[in-house]
Amino acid sequence: MMKLKNKHVLLGMSGGTDSSVSAMLLQDGGYRVTGVTFRFYDSEDSASSIEEARMLAAHLGIEHEVYDARELFRKHVIDYFIQEYMSGRTPVPCVVCNNLLKWPLLAQLADEKGISFISTGHYVQKVQLEDKYYIRCGVDKEKDQSFFLWGLPQTILARMVLPMGEMTKEKARLLAAERGFHRISTKKDSIGVCFCPFDYHRFLRKHVSEELLKRGTFTDEEGKFIGWHQGYPFYTVGQRRGLGIHLNSAVFVKEIIPDKNQVILAPLQSLEKTEMYLQNWHIIDENQLLNREDVIVKIRYRKQANRCKVNITPEGMLHVELLEPLTAIAPGQAAAFYRDDHVLGGGIIV
Repeated sequence: MMKLKNKHVLLGMSGGTDSSVSAMLLQDGGYRVTGVTFRFYDSEDSASSIEEARMLAAHLGIEHEVYDARELFRKHVIDYFIQEYMSGRTPVPCVVCNNLLKWPLLAQLADEKGISFISTGHYVQKVQLEDKYYIRCGVDKEKDQSFFLWGLPQTILARMVLPMGEMTKEKARLLAAERGFHRISTKKDSIGVCFCPFDYHRFLRKHVSEELLKRGTFTDEEGKFIGWHQGYPFYTVGQRRGLGIHLNSAVFVKEIIPDKNQVILAPLQSLEKTEMYLQNWHIIDENQLLNREDVIVKIRYRKQANRCKVNITPEGMLHVELLEPLTAIAPGQAAAFYRDDHVLGGGIIV
């Protein structure tokens, strides 16, 4: 870890294994740790996690507070999540939360407290190349979370301390157990979207008027009727399972047309594309990304790493030319750019 005069860090503590082990590692590194647990939404699991974080902080002898961010989370993440599905797009709530809410809020609170550095339990590393900071993939490739952090500015990257970057999940659990935190060492990882981990359909039905969730038509690429669906917001581009229809050959969601409550189905080959456009993009250094052929783009957390060439259009969007075709490029999803495991930037697919 960095050799610094003022080694005071504000750590986001979720109550889970990763942020808890981060607190231990930061203390081992000589940091004075202050913990903050964000209350993003109301649930039984959320209340339990807050208590877990509070107990760990007390045991380690570090300052800790709970910050009520429910209104901010509703505005930046939940409202966005609902609106994207209602617009026929596929949201990326973890990208939005990390880049627009969690890390900026950590930085804001650190400023208010006069704390120099900010930290979380993300499995990523940070490196400095010339005069710029970059997120680098974590050592544990199964847990690497670099895909979600492409939108952070230099002002935040410079302050980040990332103790889990060189740690594997297995080692993290062993460390917690060795230090007597057996409950923390065996906590299950969170799955899916934190505020609706298993079924976003149920979540939409709870928050959206039934009038907007009517059944509609499945059609083929020529507009021929295939069958009925439950409502276009319940489908995403590239989806195959859960369509509720049975045909002689496999079909996938190719396009969603909200105005017509129409979902177009097609064979997988019809979903292949060799280019895409991004908006709301962020690039650390244009010279490291634009018009080069050694850049990797990912449109999924752990899958589909493809070589590409990137440039900026006259309209201000990023044009991504794929050197190999990709399927299931869904509007609303994120794309992140890499070279040598360094995150160069990213954007939102249109």
